[in-house]
Amino acid sequence: MEKPRLRRQIYLAWFLVHFILILTVCTRDTFSLIADGFTSLPASLESYGETIEKAAAAILGQRLSVRNPLCQGETIYQNVAGIELGYGYFAPAVPNSFKLVFEIHYPDGRVEYDLPHVREGAGGSRLIRYLEQIGRLEYEPLREMMMKMLAYGVWREHPDAIKTRAIFGFIQVPSPAEARRGQKETYRFMYAYDFSFGQKPQQEQSK
Repeated sequence: MEKPRLRRQIYLAWFLVHFILILTVCTRDTFSLIADGFTSLPASLESYGETIEKAAAAILGQRLSVRNPLCQGETIYQNVAGIELGYGYFAPAVPNSFKLVFEIHYPDGRVEYDLPHVREGAGGSRLIRYLEQIGRLEYEPLREMMMKMLAYGVWREHPDAIKTRAIFGFIQVPSPAEARRGQKETYRFMYAYDFSFGQKPQQEQSK
């Protein structure tokens, strides 16, 4: 009798942890929209949204070092279970659009500019999601590697280039209140990496 009861308790505890993680992920994404002012709710609620978003991030282990076993365990479990992404319940919400531009340098001093290319419509959606992941990453080595993968594809189309500079930023969309005051979108620089595919890339980061 004890073993079936213990098994049920384990299953119940596992279900509760799993449910709490799902709820926390969804809560984080929803209150992130409130904190960023992308809803029609009063601006006074933005600070509350930011507080709840930070609390949710702490529960998910996102405030811990990437070398922390708890952070690694939670990240692995969320990805294996497919619950690492939630849903924002305020739609439509116009997000800040991340933008990546490649600055291609040639031996004769010429400089050309290019954007990431996609071959089909579905590829465009995947690229947008990929840029969002880069923009939200706090782990610099992984961000560098993801940028390098995109830069390598551009370099293959321009094999004579001696350096490919990847410039990453985002277009900040004004909140509804700011838009009513006539404020326009603005571009914000975030990171820049120089790749020569043989030397260690150099990073420049906004202060």
